[in-house]
Amino acid sequence: MSTTPTTHVVVGVVLGQPPAVVRTAATFARRFGAELVCACVDPARYTLEHAVDGPDLAVPLDPDLLDPPVAEPDPRVEAMVAEHLRGTEVPWRYRALAGGPARELARLAEELDAAMIVVGTREAGLRGSLRELVNGSVAAQLAHRQHRPVVVVPLAPSADDEDPSPA
Repeated sequence: MSTTPTTHVVVGVVLGQPPAVVRTAATFARRFGAELVCACVDPARYTLEHAVDGPDLAVPLDPDLLDPPVAEPDPRVEAMVAEHLRGTEVPWRYRALAGGPARELARLAEELDAAMIVVGTREAGLRGSLRELVNGSVAAQLAHRQHRPVVVVPLAPSADDEDPSPA
C-alpha cells in the first residue's frame, strides 16, 4: 500500500489567520488521506504564466513597482502554517499564488484535482467588511464559480441575537 497521498485539500491562508482554518483543513486532509496544500494569494499581483513546478510568473498591478517577476513565497506565512500544523503529521506544502484569491484557489484546486477547498470567513471589523464589500466574499465566489465543495470555517461567529454587521 502506498503512503503517498493521491488527493489534495486546498486551504487559503493569509498572514495572521487564526489556526482554526489550517487545522480544520488538516483534519479533512487526514480523514481523506490527502496532502494539504496551503495557498497564499497575493491580490496586489497578477499571474502571467502558471508554472507546473515552482513559482508562477507574476507581476505587480502597479507597473511602477520593481518587484521580482514571480509569486514569491512569504516566509512568515509559511512559518505560521508550519506552527499551526505542528504535531498533525499531515503531509503538506505551501504555494504562493498571485491574482484574485477565489480565481487562484479554484485554479489550483482544478490543477490538483483537489477534494475540496477550505477558507475562513472574513476578518472581523470595518476593514474586513470594506474589503468584502469591494471584492466580494471569497467563499461565495468559490461556491458559485467552480464545482468543488467549499468548507467555510467561521472565524468570528456572532450569537443569534447579535447584529453581525460591524459597529
